Amino acid sequence: METSALHAFVAVAECGSFSLAGERLHLTQPAISKRIASLESQLNTRLFDRIGRQVGLTESGSTLLPKAYAILAELADAKRQINNLKGDVSGSLSISTSHHIGLHRLPPVLRQFSRQHPQVALDIHFVDSEVAYDEVIHGQIELGIITLAPEQRQREFIHSARVWRDPLCFVVSREHPLAQASPLSLAELSRYSAIFPGPNTFTHHIVKGLFTAHKLELRVSMATNYLETIKMMVSIGLAWSVLPRSMLDHELAELEVRGAALERDLGYIHHTGRTLSNAAQAFIDTLHAHQENG
Repeated sequence: METSALHAFVAVAECGSFSLAGERLHLTQPAISKRIASLESQLNTRLFDRIGRQVGLTESGSTLLPKAYAILAELADAKRQINNLKGDVSGSLSISTSHHIGLHRLPPVLRQFSRQHPQVALDIHFVDSEVAYDEVIHGQIELGIITLAPEQRQREFIHSARVWRDPLCFVVSREHPLAQASPLSLAELSRYSAIFPGPNTFTHHIVKGLFTAHKLELRVSMATNYLETIKMMVSIGLAWSVLPRSMLDHELAELEVRGAALERDLGYIHHTGRTLSNAAQAFIDTLHAHQENG
């Protein structure tokens, strides 16, 4: 069983498309189809149902997928262990990060790391923090630089460490009626519509938990996972929201909400059962250096 065929299988399973899988792996669609056909021939079973343009895993495919993740992760781990013996900080380092952290926290870290370790090729993916957890578990990436889960998930597989505390604040536009009502209570705030990241995001869970603890309803009128988009919609008066304090500017008014102090932890995660590459360890060292420097 060739690893190239397994990579193609995983790509098709995740993309739900042979053509998109080809784009991800920089291969033509016929090349992807050939690898899948070869794998199906070796296993003597069909791995995908192809109905029109829809591609879905068969029962056999669903059984193979976690095994394929494990096989590819073990091979990648062996390669890292062997490369680490050289003592070099080189090779490719795959990182997933959120758009907010990538824009507001990582630039100085990346600048220092790339200057100190020019032989490392950074492969950076911008995804939701929740997705990064799954990518680390499946071995698709080595490090996640993300919003950490309020309650640690998959403790036996994931190591997490805080690098930054990220204070959150309640915000509205300066023309919003609430801007003149501060300070106010959570009950008063709950009467107005809010814009938030999706219900599956860690930030949503943090705010939802606060309202639930006070037996109040969180009225979410719109949802988007991009904090910059939320900031724009809040700034034109559509609703209130909770944003990192670092995003405050002249377009926003901070609300003083009695009995409500929120923050989230930003940091890194990696798989506890896999060897960190020298490049990954060097990147973690750079993160901690910035943490110590504030």
